[in-house]
Amino acid sequence: MNAQLTPIEIQELQQLLPNDTPAQQALTTLQQHNGNLETSFDALWQEKVGKTDYSRGKKSLLQLTLNEIRAEICGDDGLQGKIKEYTKNPGSASLLNSIIGSLVAVAAVNGIPMDGAIATIVVLYILKIGINVLCKYTDPASEGDKDNNS
Repeated sequence: MNAQLTPIEIQELQQLLPNDTPAQQALTTLQQHNGNLETSFDALWQEKVGKTDYSRGKKSLLQLTLNEIRAEICGDDGLQGKIKEYTKNPGSASLLNSIIGSLVAVAAVNGIPMDGAIATIVVLYILKIGINVLCKYTDPASEGDKDNNS
């Protein structure tokens, strides 16, 4: 799935998080890449880490990162709850910042070098596709569908 934010969505987020330097960096990168979350992720990763060729088949670097942390995101009721709460109240800057901070912590535990800008892109991707879509792949009942849908 190639998720994309509209210029209006990016502008709303810029206004929501005006003093958050990493988020503003992520949003500027999104503007430069026409709202494409995967391309923006790759650009930020290249800038921060330097290496973008982690390809395993047809999956993007963003998808590979999500695969590494999906179980932790979907298994963490607190993080899932924050994401669901934000979808009900998308104007809450503090809740969005809390989700981004939690994701940075989850990534660190898993050895993934993720700063606030990269985490912002990941969180926006999760919000765009929906936590239920992301987490359906961690459900053992859907394990057979995993290869067909990712």
